[in-house]
Amino acid sequence: MDVNQFPDRIIEIDREEYLYFGGTAYLGLPTNKAFQELVIANIRKWGTNYGSSRSANIQLAAYKNGETFLAKHIEAESAVTVSSGMLAGKLVLEELKKQTDSFFHFPDNHTAIQVQDSFPIFVKNEINPRLLDPKSEKITILTDAVSGFQTSAIDLSIFNKIPNHKEITLLIDESHSLGILGKNGRGIYADVNLPIQRKIMVSSLGKAFGLSGGVIASDASFINQIKTQNIFVSAAGMNPAFVQTLADAETLYKIQNQKLLDNLNYIDQKLIKHDSIKFNKTYPLIYLTDDRIIEILKSNKIIIASFKYQQNAGNLNRIVVTANHLPEDLDKLVTVLNDYS
Repeated sequence: MDVNQFPDRIIEIDREEYLYFGGTAYLGLPTNKAFQELVIANIRKWGTNYGSSRSANIQLAAYKNGETFLAKHIEAESAVTVSSGMLAGKLVLEELKKQTDSFFHFPDNHTAIQVQDSFPIFVKNEINPRLLDPKSEKITILTDAVSGFQTSAIDLSIFNKIPNHKEITLLIDESHSLGILGKNGRGIYADVNLPIQRKIMVSSLGKAFGLSGGVIASDASFINQIKTQNIFVSAAGMNPAFVQTLADAETLYKIQNQKLLDNLNYIDQKLIKHDSIKFNKTYPLIYLTDDRIIEILKSNKIIIASFKYQQNAGNLNRIVVTANHLPEDLDKLVTVLNDYS
């Protein structure tokens, strides 16, 4: 379906209005007037783009301001921005390949943190025996903060079973948790307290935070390693107007995060729980296991996200709740879902 304007809570298709519960603008920022004014003011100050290397002799203060905010918000020692979440993941993997003997991965990770020849962390629903063998080695474990088709943060308790002669680095993709989970939407990085050597998070900033770009957060030593990489040095950075907006929008992020949580709590109070509807009141994605609900919703003038995320896979059917949805929007959605149940 082609549309001619940004799809917020309302989407127009063939001159008809539908409620829209799709996309990834969880905090509703792309159409938020106060947020737009911050972006516009920063474009006027920092321009529409800055194509220079981040390692050039001229350093824009916008990067320091935005990255200082991100490190503080995520509760990491240091953070650096790049032009996309995908690049963030690939830069980190490039660096970790130099430091890792074996990679392991949780199921259904995003492409940004997939690496060739990685081993599954589970074999037949049990911990991979390779993680328990007597070999001393440096391992990196890759995971999304919230796995595909899930509505709560990944369970990392399996780390406690791995013997301490395995030196563990954890890489978490927080593209669908930053801005949503944790205190004020800080994500799950700060809450990871495990017997590991290092933790690293990467995330797109184009989802909850409403700006094209990506972030890498970790200890200062690792972030400095990223900054010396040839790919990082050779690539232009994230738009500096956007990076400055990250810092300027600190209060807005908190306000919109609370609005989102209020909307989810509102749904939780009214939605009849059903096996075909996967919902958690702390997470803005509602997964539908029955394709028939899609057409029922559409006939009630509600459009949701429904597409093939991976080749040869079934349709990914999910309702996306944002901070911008109004109580009457949620009432209509819940009424249709409850009638189906």
